Amino acid sequence: MKTFIKAYLLPSLFLVALTAQVSAQTKRNTKEKTVTTTTKRTTTNNNTNRRVSSTKVTYKKPTRKVVSVRSLPKKTVVKYKEQNYYYANNKYYTQARGRYIVIAPKIGFRIKVLPPNFRRVHFNNYDYYNVNGIFYTQVDSDYEVVDPEVGTIVYELPDDYERVVINGLTYYEYANILYEKIQVDGERAYEVVGIIDME
Repeated sequence: MKTFIKAYLLPSLFLVALTAQVSAQTKRNTKEKTVTTTTKRTTTNNNTNRRVSSTKVTYKKPTRKVVSVRSLPKKTVVKYKEQNYYYANNKYYTQARGRYIVIAPKIGFRIKVLPPNFRRVHFNNYDYYNVNGIFYTQVDSDYEVVDPEVGTIVYELPDDYERVVINGLTYYEYANILYEKIQVDGERAYEVVGIIDME
């Protein structure tokens, strides 16, 4: 009887266990491929900017916190369209009533040198340079602030982003750019889903 168990029953059980393990791995690999396909579909959808009227956007907080400081050590002056802007602490400021107020530069704003903490974001054959939620593209020898295309993905948002609701769905907003939280290869990311038109 022991010989029968060793010769026939144990090898049969081993084959059944091996078949079950291979089957389980095949199912797991199939699920991983499905997630990757879903991610690719998400990142290559509509390549045009989806504009959303500001009248359709409801902010979770009724007022926005205005950040201002009295002085800016080690500031860099950036002149654009006959106005002085100031760059310090990885943020842009404008001056009003003796204080420096944090702002997001407007579309078309140009600088000669990118801040050192930029991140290159490649999407749809374009290179964007993201610095704290502001997107630039290179134009000749300058870097110009632009709206990113819908589908562009970043892996972090600036600390002072805001949550907004549009048609009952929650999004994240920074500098009038709308993001949706997604997963890319198991990692949290944010996909650009639209731009708010201020009215």
